[in-house]
Amino acid sequence: MKRMIITAGVALMMAACGESEREYDATGTFEATETTVFAEQSGALLTFGVNEGDNIEAGREVGLVDTMQTWLKIQQLLATKEVYQSQKPDMERQIAATRQQLAKAQHDEQRYRELVADGAAPSKMLDDASSQVKVLQKQLEAQVSSLSTSTRALDKQTAAADVQVSQLKDMLRKCHIVTPTKGTVLEKYVERGEFVSVGKPLFKMADTEEMYLRAYVTSVQLQHIQLGQQVKVFADYGGGQRQEYKGVIAWISSRSEFTPKTILTDDERADLVYAIKVAIHNDGAVKIGMYGEVKFVTP
Repeated sequence: MKRMIITAGVALMMAACGESEREYDATGTFEATETTVFAEQSGALLTFGVNEGDNIEAGREVGLVDTMQTWLKIQQLLATKEVYQSQKPDMERQIAATRQQLAKAQHDEQRYRELVADGAAPSKMLDDASSQVKVLQKQLEAQVSSLSTSTRALDKQTAAADVQVSQLKDMLRKCHIVTPTKGTVLEKYVERGEFVSVGKPLFKMADTEEMYLRAYVTSVQLQHIQLGQQVKVFADYGGGQRQEYKGVIAWISSRSEFTPKTILTDDERADLVYAIKVAIHNDGAVKIGMYGEVKFVTP
């Protein structure tokens, strides 16, 4: 999603030091923070409940891109996970027979050891019994190692499938078009039923409750203003109709500009100006691009 600030034609007027009769110190136009909402998944736009002029709250779902293929892929992966789970060996069952044989061989070894100690059996019988124990121990170790390797491999395959499912669920979530912030819909770029691709603009909205007046001040005026300073803002409706708002200086540019932007002489350095933005709370009457004036109040 792309956020940007746009301004519709800034008008500039700076008050001279001796012209105290003016009701304003600088002029400009009102602007708002705009957000362009883009499609995050490709597919047919099944629903799209957006119209220009709508006031929408943040987090509201306003559209849905076709989710069928993504949902089917999730079901396929879930079935694959079940296959992996069913292939995992039951280690204790598969080595139970070998364990039992080893236990019997160890019992025979002990019995022959006692017989040989009493002279009732030849030592070869003890050697054979000990050899059988060692063989069965090696067989048990090999079985455990093989079954453990198989189990680990299936666990990794299952984990990989889990990651893929999570990716697809994220894609599924992105099929739901949700407003990132509150605001008024300014422009609508698509209609329900259209095919949209990733990155395609769907609509543009702006926060028209908190607006800004962008104006320019001279370096002389700059010395008397500061961030957070309260000022008076006037919205000009034309025909002498003006409305006053409380404003706060929210931004002062750190870079100067020359106005007009032509080749200047040293005598024209008074045209060095700085952009500022004054924040106001809009009651619904101020529109983007409307002309406005600002009167600085001594802090």
